[in-house]
Amino acid sequence: MKPSQKTEPARDAILLAARILLMLLFLIFGLEKVTGFGQTASLFAHMGVPLPTLATLVAIVVELGMGMLLVLGLFTRPLAILMALYTCATAFIGHHYWTLSGSERFFAEIDFFKNVAIAGGLLLLYVAGPGRHSLDHKLRLT
Repeated sequence: MKPSQKTEPARDAILLAARILLMLLFLIFGLEKVTGFGQTASLFAHMGVPLPTLATLVAIVVELGMGMLLVLGLFTRPLAILMALYTCATAFIGHHYWTLSGSERFFAEIDFFKNVAIAGGLLLLYVAGPGRHSLDHKLRLT
């Protein structure tokens, strides 16, 4: 069903809210990675992530950089795909619940499927596009 002219303003506001809400987690944790850079790199090393310092830098760029671009609605569709891939990759790297037991397994499984659900939201954002309240729209990139 194609949106009517009456639902179009609500659609654009909802797409803006969706972009903000989807990226809130990335912005918060990206900022924590900046302020706790050493701890994040140490955690990544403990988790067996290759090149933990470089991985921390990549995580910051993706979470803060791409996160802010998606909030602003700039390059929304390609970044939504990249963020969905990143989110799925981090689910497998950081939340391998299948190797755990007890409460650790329970919480890691929640985090794993949280990432999967966020990736689903990002794929929907790819399909729906950024809406009119975006730099993509203002710059006629959509």
